[in-house]
Amino acid sequence: MVTVSAGLLPYRRRNDRIEVLLVHPGGPFFARRDLGVWSVAKGEIDPGEDALAAAVREFREETGFEPRGPFRPLGAVRQHAGKIVQAWAFAGDYDPARLHSNTFALEWPPGSGRIAHFPEVDRAAWFDLEEARRRIIPGQRPLLDRLEALLTGNEAEPGEEEADEEAAE
Repeated sequence: MVTVSAGLLPYRRRNDRIEVLLVHPGGPFFARRDLGVWSVAKGEIDPGEDALAAAVREFREETGFEPRGPFRPLGAVRQHAGKIVQAWAFAGDYDPARLHSNTFALEWPPGSGRIAHFPEVDRAAWFDLEEARRRIIPGQRPLLDRLEALLTGNEAEPGEEEADEEAAE
């Protein structure tokens, strides 16, 4: 069964550049990893839940920030392991230092019998699109391309390149 997640990508303009807010996954597996692991704030869609409602809920849970629309669809992408991510962009400006994420429980260290709690997201940061492309999960890079096209007037329909992206992964 394919996992489907929904997420939000806040953007702002600084000095004629587009910046996006990405989140870094929390927990011990990503503690020392940086490039290629950042993401849009996202999470699984509950059964019967509207995808945009799930994206808003997950953004709140993972960042502690209140997203405000209008939300602009960026379509869906398929990540390397097969997870599908549906995303929306919106104009917003948040202070990453005020991030407050929910937590998850994990036996750590493995086999120890000890349960530790980790934030789902351990930090957030604003990146211009060039740097965001270096930091984001490779399968989510098309979301940045779509946002850039949307904001610069070179808009293609969301999901138009999806078949080519899936073949490339």
